[in-house]
Amino acid sequence: MIIVDLQSVPYRPAWAVQEQVHADVLAGGEERLLLVEHPPVITFGRRPGLEKNLVASEEQLQKLGVEIVQSDRGGDITFHGPGQLVVYPIIRLNDHRLSVGGYVRMLQELVIDALKQLGIDAHRDQSAIGVWVGEGVRAEKICAIGVRIRRGVSIHGLALNVTTDLKYFNLIVPCGICNRGVTSIAKILGNAAPAMDQVKQAIVKSFEARLHR
Repeated sequence: MIIVDLQSVPYRPAWAVQEQVHADVLAGGEERLLLVEHPPVITFGRRPGLEKNLVASEEQLQKLGVEIVQSDRGGDITFHGPGQLVVYPIIRLNDHRLSVGGYVRMLQELVIDALKQLGIDAHRDQSAIGVWVGEGVRAEKICAIGVRIRRGVSIHGLALNVTTDLKYFNLIVPCGICNRGVTSIAKILGNAAPAMDQVKQAIVKSFEARLHR
């Protein structure tokens, strides 16, 4: 697997890179793990009617410089921005004996593994996709997941809040889930929070371990 750090790239150009890599992997090329941060952008999943979860006005979005993109991934509405590590695995599920559900669970577990390396206890929630910190009504989402599997090859992926400005999430109902908060590594660990490069290393290590298990 090739690890590609795209650094900071707007959502649409990064999506175009994913499509190019997807075609290559589909044709037998080496699998990739793309790492990226996006400028502020709100994206919608494929399900109809998600516009109701955008609570910001057009004026607010323009003032904050937030782009709106209709994506073809699964999931609901989400925000991407600086300080958030977005990971796009482009892999052949059959090569790893993964169902679609098994792949999503693997993404959740590898994030949980990585966060544990960094000193954060996180977990899955049986009622909601993603990775969560805290229990019950106080649980907050630290990582969103939205994928698409096309012809057996994955595209899109996960978004982990590292030093993300969480105020941006007030523009939406994150993932369409009301009354549930959003958190970040920096919010939890404060001055002890690791640098982005350390988080990337933890995610890559965890991903490789899970994929080859």
